[in-house]
Amino acid sequence: MSRRSDLEQRALKLIKGAGDAGMLQRDMWRALDATSREGSRISLRLAEQQLITRERELANGRWTHRLFINMRPVLLDSIIDVPCMMCDDIQRCEVGGGISALECEVLTQWLVSGSQSLEHVNDDDV
Repeated sequence: MSRRSDLEQRALKLIKGAGDAGMLQRDMWRALDATSREGSRISLRLAEQQLITRERELANGRWTHRLFINMRPVLLDSIIDVPCMMCDDIQRCEVGGGISALECEVLTQWLVSGSQSLEHVNDDDV
């Protein structure tokens, strides 16, 4: 692994570890034992890849950026009641097939409702 990609991976871990408070860019490059120039370039690359968000901030009389991770862990609670798990047609569901998640009214309703539990809609009801 190149030094550049190694530093980027380490930077992502640091920023992720900072949680919702984020971390100052200068603290990131210091923790990485990198130069301010390297730190700036790393944060710009990560922001371009949409892995982090950079927000300009005045800290101790100097302009810097606060870095926030864009990746959030997927919680099981967010998908526990997805209707697909209880669907009788799950074995036949495929893109381009007669039954597809792209055209499933029950799944669409679940997504629109903010993943609240929906009763299974029978084919007769649709």
